[in-house]
This record gives sequence, C-alpha cells and structure tokens, in this order.
Amino acid sequence: MELLLNILLMLGTFLLMEGFAWFTHKYIMHGFMWSWHQSHHAPHKSWWEKNDLFSVIFGCIATAIIIIGAEVPSLRPLLWIGFGITLYGLSYFIFHDILVHRRIRTRYKPRSRYMKRIIKAHYIHHKVHVREGAEAFGFLYAPPKYEHQKLHKQATDPE
Repeated sequence: MELLLNILLMLGTFLLMEGFAWFTHKYIMHGFMWSWHQSHHAPHKSWWEKNDLFSVIFGCIATAIIIIGAEVPSLRPLLWIGFGITLYGLSYFIFHDILVHRRIRTRYKPRSRYMKRIIKAHYIHHKVHVREGAEAFGFLYAPPKYEHQKLHKQATDPE
C-alpha cells in the first residue's frame, strides 16, 4: 500500500509540474528572466542556448530533493516528489527538445490530435520573438482552442 501511495505522489507531482511550468514560463521566463529565455525565441546556430540553464537549475533542484528524500527517513516523500519532477523533466526534454524543436534528429510525425495540438500551440507561442505578447505557455498541455487555430508560415520552428 505504501508503494502505491508513493507512486500516486510521484504521478501527482508530475501532473502539478505542468501548472508550475506554465507559471514559470509565463511569469519568470517571459518576465524577469527574459535575458536567458530570449535565446530560445531567437534564431541561432548553436545547439546550446542560454535558456538551457533553466534545465540545469531545475535538474539540480530535483536531484537535491531526491537525495534529501533518500537520506532523511522522515522526509521520504520528497524522494517520490523528486522522481515526479524528474519524470516531468524527462517528458519535457523528449517532447520539447526532440519532438518539437528537433535538437536531436528524428523522423517523428505527429498523428494523434493531442500531439498535433500541443505542437501547434508551441509553434504559435514561437510566433512572438519578444518578451510580451506570447500565448500558449504550457509544455505538455494545450487547451483545445489550439486544435483549430491556423498555423501561419512564420509560426514554424525557429531553429
């Protein structure tokens, strides 16, 4: 029973991370940390973006949470919370960096309505190359309204 509760804690954390990521993307990355995030909205030739520092920071935080949860018995739930954060980070990397931005080459073609919608929403987000005026801040979820929005030529992957 304890394992089931821990798995539910991990999955719940994974789901809550989308809200945290949305908030962070909208109010921090497109806010006071735009100086890092703008590298992701601008054309570039390098594989590395200054924006990747966010992943390094979030990875360090998740690692610290896992270590604390593993080493301090009274804080054991943190282990599973850290696993949920890490699972979200891995999903984000696969979806955002590989499937959408093709930072690692793949022949993937979206077939499901969900994948088409989330990829379209992300391209719509990238139509805006400045701090203000962007929409669609989610990473693994996009509202259904993006399913039927037209994708103009300038809304293609900036890389």
